[in-house]
Amino acid sequence: MQASEGAPDRVIAIDWSGRVDASGQRRHIWAGVWTREGGKGGKHRVQLEAGRTRDEVGDWLIGLARETPKMVVGIDCCFSFPHWFLNEHGCATVFDFWEKVAAGLGEQWLAREAPDVARDDRFWGKPHKRPGQFSGAGFRRMMRGTDWENKVEQALEGGDAERAAKMRGITPKSPFQIGGSGSVGTGSLRAMPFLQRLRKTGFRTWPFETARLQGAEPAPLLVEMYTRLMTGAVAKSNATARKAYLKLRRADDPEFAPVSRAVLRKAELSEDAFDALISMLEMVRHRDSFAALRATRDPELRLEGITWRPDLR
Repeated sequence: MQASEGAPDRVIAIDWSGRVDASGQRRHIWAGVWTREGGKGGKHRVQLEAGRTRDEVGDWLIGLARETPKMVVGIDCCFSFPHWFLNEHGCATVFDFWEKVAAGLGEQWLAREAPDVARDDRFWGKPHKRPGQFSGAGFRRMMRGTDWENKVEQALEGGDAERAAKMRGITPKSPFQIGGSGSVGTGSLRAMPFLQRLRKTGFRTWPFETARLQGAEPAPLLVEMYTRLMTGAVAKSNATARKAYLKLRRADDPEFAPVSRAVLRKAELSEDAFDALISMLEMVRHRDSFAALRATRDPELRLEGITWRPDLR
């Protein structure tokens, strides 16, 4: 298929980790990398990479952006929090919020015990239970609009049946959850200084900024992704299920054509590698759409962000 002028030359999907230890980061942060070689009609190369800390991933992406500025990077974390929380902290933009998180608030919120500063009990997860204000009628309040749309609303009457099928059996998560199975808050808070650093080197971030993949001076683009929306329903923690899923997809999906057996083997052996590979291939499938992404004008979404999925514009 002939690529459009604004289609990226490189697509990367990063299965992120909020682990504090370097060894854990090197083990759990995986990147699926698709690269177009030899111009628009050239071959495509697919890689799966791990072994880097968060800081090292930042160095790597900055280097790749200098080499290939027409690049899109999807990261599996929340880029922000509910708009009311940013307003509470006096943030006019999400970038103001990132600055505060990077300046120390993020690690303060992540502290299980904070002897010098009162712990914000809205951040919950083992050993702390979900606070009452986020239960019952307050359940909606702990989620961004994009979290509610993708993780809860789609399963209600009149919702998107296709997305509901992908999310079946998955407990909805909030960025305020920083402990326990499937928590997203830890990785998200530790991603924000990373996102801030990339933006300061020239990366654009959707939906807070319009994509600039065309023209004389293209810029790399960052999007928030959610791996479950990419993989669909599959027991990702089960190696046998991953292998069966990959075998089926490779048999009937042309996007798998450039994927080597060595890369497939990595995805069979690691859930994180599996998520990175499938997410990257779904982004590649819709790579022509990224150039058309525009900054949102919605005042709440400009603070909260939007999880990218193939049907969004």
